[in-house]
Amino acid sequence: MDKDQQVTVSLLEGIKIIRSSPVPMYYQIAEQLALKITNGELPPGTRLDNEIELSQQLGVSRITIRNAIAQLVKQNLVTRQRGLGTVVAPPHVRRPVALTSLYEDLLRAGKRPSTKVLKFEIVRAAPEVAAMLGIEQGQEVFHLERLRFADEEPIALMKNYLPSSLPITKEKLEQQGLYTILREAGIVINVATQKIGARAPSPYERSILGLAPREPVLTMSRVAYDSRGIAVEYGSHVYPASRYSFEMKLFSPEV
Repeated sequence: MDKDQQVTVSLLEGIKIIRSSPVPMYYQIAEQLALKITNGELPPGTRLDNEIELSQQLGVSRITIRNAIAQLVKQNLVTRQRGLGTVVAPPHVRRPVALTSLYEDLLRAGKRPSTKVLKFEIVRAAPEVAAMLGIEQGQEVFHLERLRFADEEPIALMKNYLPSSLPITKEKLEQQGLYTILREAGIVINVATQKIGARAPSPYERSILGLAPREPVLTMSRVAYDSRGIAVEYGSHVYPASRYSFEMKLFSPEV
């Protein structure tokens, strides 16, 4: 038995379809494959057979398999990659849209966050940075660039600018989240303006985040203010779209 056949047996082993069930067959298949992915039986990088092969092996129509795979894609459990087909995706991080730090959100999600500080320097504020922080152009500011990991998987490339007077060190940034460091210094983030988007990554971002060909990135820019309304941080972050998403609660307006 060759390698591809071994993967097929492992993929389909234990999958049972109850044709008389009111639950659609595609959903039954998707749920059982999802369980195999989440419990580690199908680790990240595992390649699923194509729709025709899976439909023949399970005795269902091709459209049933297509709908099952679409369900897994919607759950961010698999990705479709040109030249590779359908592949089990790395663990996905869902982050609430709230005034919190990524480091703290990863801890709450049961992930193991770690940080590699790529840049820690004092620079002259460029026009955009000065405008965001409400300071004079050319004023000295901290420029930070960090690569954040979740369970040793790169999850974010973060660039931040802060007033140079703040008590920040490279050592602290490698061990804690930025907002934790600020709170310990008596600086409480009270409000922020934030913008979320998506785009194609730069070659540098693609390389450092280990992105698949044609994989997009999610973007987030934020200006955070303390209780006095003074800007204390301007951040611009990039996240792999296949491993990360933003979540928010929506409320119906009162009538």
